[in-house]
Amino acid sequence: MTLRAAKEGASGEVERGSAASSGGRLIVVPTPLGNLGDVTQRALDALRAADVVCAEDTRVTGKLLAAFDIQKRLERLDEAMAAQRATDIVRRVRAGETIAYCSDAGMPGVSDPGMRLVRACREAGAAVEVLPGPTAVATAYVASGCDNQKFYFGGFFPRKAGERRAALEALRTLDAALVFYESPNRLVGALEAIAEAFPLRTATVCRELTKLHEEIVRDATPGLRDEFARREKESGIKGEIVIVIDGPSKQEEAVRTQDAAADARTRAAQLAAEGVRAKQIAKTVAAELGISRNEAYEIALEACRS
Repeated sequence: MTLRAAKEGASGEVERGSAASSGGRLIVVPTPLGNLGDVTQRALDALRAADVVCAEDTRVTGKLLAAFDIQKRLERLDEAMAAQRATDIVRRVRAGETIAYCSDAGMPGVSDPGMRLVRACREAGAAVEVLPGPTAVATAYVASGCDNQKFYFGGFFPRKAGERRAALEALRTLDAALVFYESPNRLVGALEAIAEAFPLRTATVCRELTKLHEEIVRDATPGLRDEFARREKESGIKGEIVIVIDGPSKQEEAVRTQDAAADARTRAAQLAAEGVRAKQIAKTVAAELGISRNEAYEIALEACRS
């Protein structure tokens, strides 16, 4: 696309945005993670064209509007209110109102009430436009420098110890980086759970992305746990945080393979003692422990000879 075509396309979008009150729509407007220079022209045009701006926190979005001299009526629409007002938002959009929605920072709908509004509008056939823009998930994933070509986003890290263990255990064999949001007040607890579940992996803590005091700390999971435990004790931890955990390492895979083989030998010996034939032992062991059929058969034969 030529620069001229790109400009004409942008102009066309602005014109449709200005005239959208005849048809009505919900515009999902991403906002900067922290650096105002990251706001897009389309986002500013959409905010100016909207009849009203709904925001997760009107104080936060109000500062953004003021910075760009945009004067619009603001309505608070946080998680609790979104559940109550989704039907009303749909009604207003279908009646012809253009409503822009902003979360506190980044892409609305990613671990915030925006997805509830989009889903309600889609189900009711009300028009929705989603603008591209900043997102902490992708920014942290790239900033981590991990070598996984895939990533899994788990939203906010579970708060309870049991839920943390269950979530990490379920993702143990996933061949992808694991990305989570976390509160600074719960960061050390999260890192303790991660170090316990994945002691042989590397992880990254991304703090205050795009802001003046942005920090990227990458280390083995036990080292990260110890570093932030020290900080919490000395001065506390502040800022918005994203945790990126590398996928399974070769060392971790080797240890898992050894453990599976040891468990298979124990299970095979138990079945052999019960009089189960080698062929059935191999089939059972392979199914239960996920080892190859050939390896399972060798272990079964060994157990039957003992």
